[in-house]
Amino acid sequence: MVKCTARDIGKIREVPLPGLPVNFHTLAQNISFIFSAVAIITSFFLMSRHASHYTNPDEQKQIIRILLMVPIYASVSMLSIHYYEKHVYFEVMRDCYEAFAISSFFTLLCNYITPDLHHQKAFFRTITPNNWVWPIPWFQKCTGGENKGWLRKPASGLTWFNIIYIAVFQYCFIRVFFTLVSVAAEHHDVLCEDSLSPRYAYLWVLIFDSAAVTLAMYCLIQFYTQLRGDLARHRPFLKLLAIKLVIFFCFWQNELLSVLSSADVIAESKYLAYGDIEVALPNMLICVEMAAFAVMHLFAYPWKEYGVRKEDGVEVVLRVGMVRALAHALNPWDVVKAFARGCRWLFVGSRQRRADPSYRLKAEAAAPSSSLDSDEVPMRPKGGDGGREEV
Repeated sequence: MVKCTARDIGKIREVPLPGLPVNFHTLAQNISFIFSAVAIITSFFLMSRHASHYTNPDEQKQIIRILLMVPIYASVSMLSIHYYEKHVYFEVMRDCYEAFAISSFFTLLCNYITPDLHHQKAFFRTITPNNWVWPIPWFQKCTGGENKGWLRKPASGLTWFNIIYIAVFQYCFIRVFFTLVSVAAEHHDVLCEDSLSPRYAYLWVLIFDSAAVTLAMYCLIQFYTQLRGDLARHRPFLKLLAIKLVIFFCFWQNELLSVLSSADVIAESKYLAYGDIEVALPNMLICVEMAAFAVMHLFAYPWKEYGVRKEDGVEVVLRVGMVRALAHALNPWDVVKAFARGCRWLFVGSRQRRADPSYRLKAEAAAPSSSLDSDEVPMRPKGGDGGREEV
């Protein structure tokens, strides 16, 4: 690849804003610091409450990871303004955490259904998958229909779960890999974020990242729509909205500012340097928004429901050391294992999926002589799979 020839950020030199003793860059730094402090303090307060009332580790581990998204975005955006000449390094690493927030939300929803993978698979064997949400039904008309072709809906609930599972966790791997690619490309001056030329790395990073996040979010929405009734008491829509809005605002406002800058609606002047248009302004907006999202998280992910449980009618407060709880929540090993399980199913288990009891039970239920009632829940046969269930 050739070296990037796009315009360099350069040194920011501005005159003070009219009526103020500071220039725009200093003002952006101050605003970012104030709102980042609000976001970080609010988020760490909520995280500390969950950690000090760590009564349901399976759920609260994922909640703490989701809550960490706000302080990461706020602090990294603030640093991007201060160290604006190195903003690309900060921003690609910030955006990398998006994948872990999405996978944590998916795992949280799974834990709401039932707390461990073994019982989750038993549960999903019993469901009948709905057809894929829009736009796949449009394309099914050209590929064989709803029940045929490569875009058909899965015949088994467990196969459907496996597809959703690998679609979500693949994004963790893809995002981390291309974050490292972006850092290396920026170091060698071949990333070139301002260019969509195939000669530079940015276009290829954008294509793969966009495909991976689109697949992950599509399957997450499919999962939510299928199980909306089962999850209703946990208010999953508000929880999903708290994540989606962070991703939405961070991406689309940057695109909007780029369009406005290209159209000279936001133009360079003695008060506003090119570096502030490209770096300070969008990152300042992110810091302001993170303060609002931190407050939103107080309602979306409350801690009080985990603080108390009843034993024989008596309320008992369970406490685990905060440091131990945070260490448990921030240990990424379960994400690594989840991705490995997903790959194993994709390359091995998917070929053997029709041997799963869920396919036999579905065939028996569809047969005219079937003895299964429509509302009967199939039981997992003892030793039916020798303990070799695929994710």
